[in-house]
Amino acid sequence: MVTFRFEAELWQATSTGSWVFLSLPTDVTDEIRERSTQPRRGFGSIRVNAQIGETSWATSIFPDSKRKTFVLPVKKLVRTAEGLDMGDTPTVSVSLDL
Repeated sequence: MVTFRFEAELWQATSTGSWVFLSLPTDVTDEIRERSTQPRRGFGSIRVNAQIGETSWATSIFPDSKRKTFVLPVKKLVRTAEGLDMGDTPTVSVSLDL
């Protein structure tokens, strides 16, 4: 298992309304693409464990062709627990089996 730690800004998807994401940095995305041995799931997703502050959860990252990176959905439960709003830039950990 490998863990990537980075800061990223929360943003809301205009096409889905209520979904909130953060974009993984390009260098992290590149390393995941190069090293991942997981079979891709629906929409090309990769299962990960994510953590912001004291809150951790199992989720998936999804390829975003517009941004040319992976995006991580951040559910309301996490944002509420960590006191996060749109535009905030939390420190994030994403762990996955490569």
